[in-house]
Amino acid sequence: MQFEPEIQSSTQKTVGEELIKLAGKYKNFSVFNANTATEFSLANFGKEFNERYFDFGNAISAMIGSAAGFAVRGKIPFLFGSANDLIGKNWLAIRNSLCVSQTNVKLIGAYGGMLSGQDGPFNHALEDLSLMRVVPNMKVVCPADSIEAKKALEVMMLDFGPTYLRLFSLPLPNLYSPDHKFVFGKGHIYKSGNDICIFAIGTGVHTALDAAEHLEREGRSVMVVNISSLQPIDDDLIVECAKAVNHVFTVEDHQIIGGLGSAVCEILSAEYPMKVHRIGMDGFSESARVDDLYKKFQLDGVGIAEQVMKQI
Repeated sequence: MQFEPEIQSSTQKTVGEELIKLAGKYKNFSVFNANTATEFSLANFGKEFNERYFDFGNAISAMIGSAAGFAVRGKIPFLFGSANDLIGKNWLAIRNSLCVSQTNVKLIGAYGGMLSGQDGPFNHALEDLSLMRVVPNMKVVCPADSIEAKKALEVMMLDFGPTYLRLFSLPLPNLYSPDHKFVFGKGHIYKSGNDICIFAIGTGVHTALDAAEHLEREGRSVMVVNISSLQPIDDDLIVECAKAVNHVFTVEDHQIIGGLGSAVCEILSAEYPMKVHRIGMDGFSESARVDDLYKKFQLDGVGIAEQVMKQI
């Protein structure tokens, strides 16, 4: 059920603010920042915990190497940067320095998908989930709201090994109550239905719910499933949901190759073969406001509903 829809916040701001609360509880983590202090509201953390805050500017590769060194000494580094810079430009360093040796470093990416809007396709992170999901030992998380982001952050604090947390800048309604639990490898049926199932992540959960409202006016029963843990992923839930409906769709602000759509196809092809319709990006984006981009590429509620109706 929906929770306090009037409360809107971005997962980026929430995670930055939550770090200050967690710093008193967990003494062993440090924050490494690459030009995203404003995006994540890290200034207050830097002031209150100066000895645990390190600003690397544009030197992201050096930041990753330094984090690996911190982790070897028993610390838990949380690395903050824009998703495209942190992941796209530094994939090999992440693979070799963090994943091969299963180093306990956490990566936090800002502006996942097209959320940097007018910065254009050179800065839109539309391949980051694919790049991280393919690397052994890397966990990948894309929360649907600020509550889930906070829960995931603390779970990452207690878990061992490299993790990528993809966040968004849009202020969106909270979908979950404060007692919501995040678990690696578990999805959640947010809305039940028996005709169409839409698997979604991040902002896609919100637009999928909007699409479900449009589709139900057309007499369709729509299930919406939040797959916030992309790696490991909830194989059993995906098969269970697919068996319960006639049509399966995936929605993501990401390329349809390599992300959620590919993950769902991989599971169902092995466990319960059926047709899967992937809704997302199939090519590069453009420079425009986020709302306009979502409308043009049919990733808003109306666009998703239209694409679904064409396929069923």
